[in-house]
Amino acid sequence: MENLKQYIEDNKQRFLDELFELIRIPSISSLSEHKQDMYKAAELWKKYLLDAGADEARIYDTKGHPILYAEKIIDPKKPTVLVYGHMDVMPVDPIDLWESEPFEPEIRDGKIYARGADDDKGQAFMHTKAFEFMVKTNQLPVNVKFMIEGEEEIGSPNLTKWCAEYKDMLEADIILVSDTGMIAQDVPSITTGLRGLTYLQIEVTGPNRDLHSGLFGGAVANPLNVLADIIAKMTDEDNRVTIPGFYDDVLEASDEERKKLNQAPFSKEAYKKAIDVEELDGEKGYTTIERTGIRPSFDLCGMWGGYTGEGAKTVLPSKAYAKLSSRLVPNQDHEKIGKMIKDHIEKIAPKSVKVEVTPLHGGQAYVCPIEIPAYKAAEKAFEEAFGKMPVPVRSGGSIPIISTFDKVLGTKSILMGFGLESDAIHSPNENYPLFNFYKGIETIPLFYKHFAEMK
Repeated sequence: MENLKQYIEDNKQRFLDELFELIRIPSISSLSEHKQDMYKAAELWKKYLLDAGADEARIYDTKGHPILYAEKIIDPKKPTVLVYGHMDVMPVDPIDLWESEPFEPEIRDGKIYARGADDDKGQAFMHTKAFEFMVKTNQLPVNVKFMIEGEEEIGSPNLTKWCAEYKDMLEADIILVSDTGMIAQDVPSITTGLRGLTYLQIEVTGPNRDLHSGLFGGAVANPLNVLADIIAKMTDEDNRVTIPGFYDDVLEASDEERKKLNQAPFSKEAYKKAIDVEELDGEKGYTTIERTGIRPSFDLCGMWGGYTGEGAKTVLPSKAYAKLSSRLVPNQDHEKIGKMIKDHIEKIAPKSVKVEVTPLHGGQAYVCPIEIPAYKAAEKAFEEAFGKMPVPVRSGGSIPIISTFDKVLGTKSILMGFGLESDAIHSPNENYPLFNFYKGIETIPLFYKHFAEMK
């Protein structure tokens, strides 16, 4: 890829200016008031891809948020890469913990601070600029298609149907995704597995109205107390999930697999320091790498009810709510586990309250085969860009739609992520190092080069 580094150097500021315009659009998919912002983001991405050299770009409506599709076909006989990314971002709460405005990007200490800086506007935008370089310098070696959706952060509820409907249009040899991370800036890695996910909400109803905690406390079941007790019973003292049958389908890793997994560079002390905790916690008998890579988990993501304002209000609430996340490993079906959790909670709930459990979204786990040409091309690209071979890792996160691509489109995905654990995705002060942003733009064209040669 001739003149790649020089092209990046000559266009650094323009790349940032364009990315910042994308970031300034508050494309929060989970909040209905941002519906139009999703279309603004899609229109701007469409403009950038056409300017970069796409032959065509179209915005598709769904029952929810839009999907952008673009393509450049240089030769139908050549291999095709389908790039996937998402334009939507997480809510910014709690806003008071941000050190700068979440949708006004700011560079501090060599990092871009903003919602979406990493997840996934920054990482997906790298592909747009890498594509631009290859087209403008007449070095694009394969056909390229782009699919940028607007609902990843809410579980991609409409993308499966859309993919099935446009399966022929989306035909490709490999799907290329940058929505994961690296071990460190000097330790490149390729994500070879993602955990699945089932996400649910619990509603506990007690009395027909809020009650005075003095007049009724101790005589009437408090929905918040009941909910807290239910959650406490979901795991035991060894941090194992207590739901009967929860582990039945888990594929246990062999001793050899666990040994290889733990060869990845990892500092327990640095890990604790980065998140400011004195001790780590998790399922007994497994390392931190194993707990987030090959073991399922169960977590309370939010809980509310009663009075939470300033000062005191002695109230026994009528209702209490919680949101639950269970990360799953290969062979665990997210719908089966979701029903299992729902049935178990409803079974152990006391008759003094009514309990309703509602599945919100989910997806299957995904494991990438490491013997396919696309994986080997990704290895070579990282090695050439970073000067060292990348480490294969299993991610604790989930991208539910990746397993759907495999099932619906029949196409494998390569996860070339450039984020870092310190990027605080989904949290206040999300950030993305400038080094990673530019290094991603440098690495991606090398993937195309090696993939074309191998195919």
